[in-house]
Amino acid sequence: MKHLNSISFKKRKRIERIFRFRTFCEPGHPIEFNGPFRDNIRKLVEFARVESRLSEGMNSWSFQLELNRHPAMCISLFIIEEPIEKSASRHCHYCRYVGWGNHLICNERFHFVVPSKETAVVMTVSSSYESEGSGRPATTTTITAAEISNFIESQGHLLHGVLHSNGFGHLISINGIEKGSSLAGIEIMDLWDRICTGLRARKVSINDVAKKNGMDLRLIHGVAFNESWFGRWGYGFGRGSFGVTQPMYQKAIEAVQSIPLCLLIQHLDTSYQEILFIFSKYQSLSGNPLLTLGHIFRFMQELKERLQPDIHNISSSNNTTSAGITAVNADTACRWSTKRVEMATRVIVEALMKAEFRWVSRQEVRDAARVYIGDTGLLDFVLKSLGNQIVGSYVVRRTVNPVTKVLEYCLEDLSTNFREGFSPGDPTKKYRHQITRNQLMKDLFYLYKFIFKEPKLSQNIGLLSVIPIAVRIILDSKYLIKDYKGELCQKTEIGNEEKLKLLCSVRLKNDGHEEMEITKRILEQPSPYEDLVILPPNATFRELKIEVERRFKEMYWGLKSFIAESVQDLNAVETDLVYGLVEPTGTSIVVSGKIADRETNIEEIFEDKNQNMIIDCPCGAKEDDGERMIACDICEVWQHMRCVQLTNTENVPDIYLCNRCEHDIVLCPNLP
Repeated sequence: MKHLNSISFKKRKRIERIFRFRTFCEPGHPIEFNGPFRDNIRKLVEFARVESRLSEGMNSWSFQLELNRHPAMCISLFIIEEPIEKSASRHCHYCRYVGWGNHLICNERFHFVVPSKETAVVMTVSSSYESEGSGRPATTTTITAAEISNFIESQGHLLHGVLHSNGFGHLISINGIEKGSSLAGIEIMDLWDRICTGLRARKVSINDVAKKNGMDLRLIHGVAFNESWFGRWGYGFGRGSFGVTQPMYQKAIEAVQSIPLCLLIQHLDTSYQEILFIFSKYQSLSGNPLLTLGHIFRFMQELKERLQPDIHNISSSNNTTSAGITAVNADTACRWSTKRVEMATRVIVEALMKAEFRWVSRQEVRDAARVYIGDTGLLDFVLKSLGNQIVGSYVVRRTVNPVTKVLEYCLEDLSTNFREGFSPGDPTKKYRHQITRNQLMKDLFYLYKFIFKEPKLSQNIGLLSVIPIAVRIILDSKYLIKDYKGELCQKTEIGNEEKLKLLCSVRLKNDGHEEMEITKRILEQPSPYEDLVILPPNATFRELKIEVERRFKEMYWGLKSFIAESVQDLNAVETDLVYGLVEPTGTSIVVSGKIADRETNIEEIFEDKNQNMIIDCPCGAKEDDGERMIACDICEVWQHMRCVQLTNTENVPDIYLCNRCEHDIVLCPNLP
């Protein structure tokens, strides 16, 4: 995508630094990042251009990332700091849905945005760029908080990711060529992964609802490669909706992958002969047996990666989107009747059968058919239309001999291939053709549609009945997480002395005495609250408490009045050296303290604002997963609408009772 024309690009180049897109945030580009995320992000923005047109209290920076030098082409990367006080919502629903609702609310969120042509309108470089060096005064227009909020919430960005100041974050959206970018989705994803790795993010989540040509990528990639499309960057199962667990997800993947093609074929009638044709075609292309759904989906995906998008070779199946081809169809412009066309087709097929499935020239086939069909015009029409079509249980192959340049035909018996389990037969029987990437995507969509999305009723029997169940489980496994391990930073030194790196968490007390019940989950799941504290090698425990108190006040919104009181589980006084009692690297320390501000609502300092919300769904879900729910009007327990068969919001009753309460009412004796 070209955000700047060549004139503005040259002016920009004179006044700010340009960074290479494909090396941005790699070590040394623009700097080495050795500290925790909250320190690294501050170092990074020192190299950026400060955007001064935002509303008061909102900071923003921009980087120009060079895609090409000749011709000059670059994209803009914006980093927007969102203070929690300026945010439209203090709580992060992305954290809640992925299972991080027990995280403390951070003071800042950093949005990383590469806008598309459509979404770049708000953050388009102001006219101050044009006025540089021109002698004209710079003109700026302040962008309001509402405009910034709309910009952040837009789903049309090429890249939008957010990282909280504690290093946890979320990839919100990614769009490639479909949004007018000259970058593919893989290249944009590489940029995001370099940013998270370079800045030492801790964990990043993705709500994987990515689609390609109408297909759910998490389904077709899962069946092919045992992982989502994002798996190549290390993102794996994080949390499932509707009570789905990781073992359930893995078993669902294995169940679909292991479906034998021969078993699937047995339940297909003549209206699905196109699937037989697709199976046969890719078996002929493959050098290994394609025995299961996992085999064929993996082969098609790997073949797609080897094909160039701009290939325009002759496709092996120009009609693979039409199902149930049994003969050559005479269109309205055809001067022969359908009956005569079908008769000529049968004669040609019988002539090819007598050739014993070997390749024969067009002239040889024509001469054999003329014994029975005297109309040469009809024969020429049928021979021209018959290539690569299914006739009964056969496929009529047609290709140009690469040596003689003569058009040749061959008959392939589909039923034989299926009975043999798609084992690669005689190489001389493989039909010679080339396939385009576009044709492969059509074939892939055809299989996706008629196997996964719109299966036949006859498929829902026996072993094949697991397909719709497994597909639903795979599609419900959309929350992915990658652990970047940013808290395990590299060595940090003062001169020649290495600093102390300690992972510290806090334990809150009520008025310094009784531990508050709600804060027990901090100790039950301490890792999200273990933040890296770096100290000099001769630091004392008093200095440790001061630094922990300062760091947690700066990072977390609910701990602005936090007072550190003591270090737990260590028999130490304030003047003791930390180095003498704890390990110098990677040690976890719990600092006990209290919140001095009595007006602080403890319930509000966590990302999950619905602490009192009780979820008990028949699917097994006990926490909010972002799916639509409904609450019982008696017990106020929440359940998924899908799980209680309320898929249509228009049919939601005015008063809803869960099965348990409805059953209790039925058993309740009549009142006098």
